[in-house]
Amino acid sequence: MVDLRAKYPRTLAALRQLREEAIAPALSYALFEGAATLRQETGNACLTPKRIPLRPGMYYDLASLTKVVATTPTLARLVQAGELSWDDPVAKYLPQLRGGALVRDLLTHSAGIEGYIPHRDELNQQELLAALLKEESFGSNLAKNICYTDLGLIFAGLIAEKITGKPIQRLAQEEIIAPLHLEGELTYRPPRGEAVATELIAKRGLVVGEPHDPKAAVLGEHCGSAGLFATLAGLEAYAHALLETNLEGLLTEEAMTELFTDQTRLPGQHNRALGWKLFASRGADRHPVVAHTGFTGTFIVLDRQQNCGLIVLTNRVHPTAKNDAFLDWRDQLFATYLNEKG
Repeated sequence: MVDLRAKYPRTLAALRQLREEAIAPALSYALFEGAATLRQETGNACLTPKRIPLRPGMYYDLASLTKVVATTPTLARLVQAGELSWDDPVAKYLPQLRGGALVRDLLTHSAGIEGYIPHRDELNQQELLAALLKEESFGSNLAKNICYTDLGLIFAGLIAEKITGKPIQRLAQEEIIAPLHLEGELTYRPPRGEAVATELIAKRGLVVGEPHDPKAAVLGEHCGSAGLFATLAGLEAYAHALLETNLEGLLTEEAMTELFTDQTRLPGQHNRALGWKLFASRGADRHPVVAHTGFTGTFIVLDRQQNCGLIVLTNRVHPTAKNDAFLDWRDQLFATYLNEKG
């Protein structure tokens, strides 16, 4: 079994730096290759209005990791069942949206989504759903470049709801989380007292146990871009299932290939699989590695070929989202990990 401490000294040093320099209040991580694993859960779940030490097994707001952990595989299950095609026009399901985007464009962030919703944060759930379909459209950049946006996965979730009659979060619970027996580790509704705090916001107070993302907070179970919470153990179990068993057979080999190869309609390689961002490993064969980040301070890197990965969960937005030091640290850690992994 590989000696992870010997192989990843600089990665582990960077993880220690986060705690020593208090770049984020809480840190939970898992570094693994096959069965060899290093993990730690340390720091503070909350700093204000009172300090609460992090306890093992607490829930983190995954933010945009929701896109790849829950929403993307749920859509893939519909494709496998013949109820959806990645190359279906979005208008087949959401005719209110103008422009010729395909479903795959939504998941590769190449749909050229544009529009403006006045007073968005003042709308209730039904008003926001209506405004998203009325005010947004697919513009001149459709299938011409990559522009990361939550809206693509929100629309993808609404397509899944149109097909099944079930909101995307309920569908993901039934199609992905429950079959993996991870209901106690991955959830859209964590016990408030078991969740780490995120931002202290004037209009909302201390956000804890509910989505930090404002759209997800309003859209609730209709939101496919954010809203999922996870423990470190739950996300680690999910990662192993994805890499080793195609999510316990929930996904076909064809679907897995689509998660680890470029799926855009743009000419050439644009490093966007379905949901995931693609990177090249540092090894001689430059095989693909997938990664995704979450605004709250979460990210995950997975290498299917080498059966290894790095999961990092923090609440870097607590007590304020103005924490650029974390973003710099995350980018450096990511590069360090890829270099040491090879």
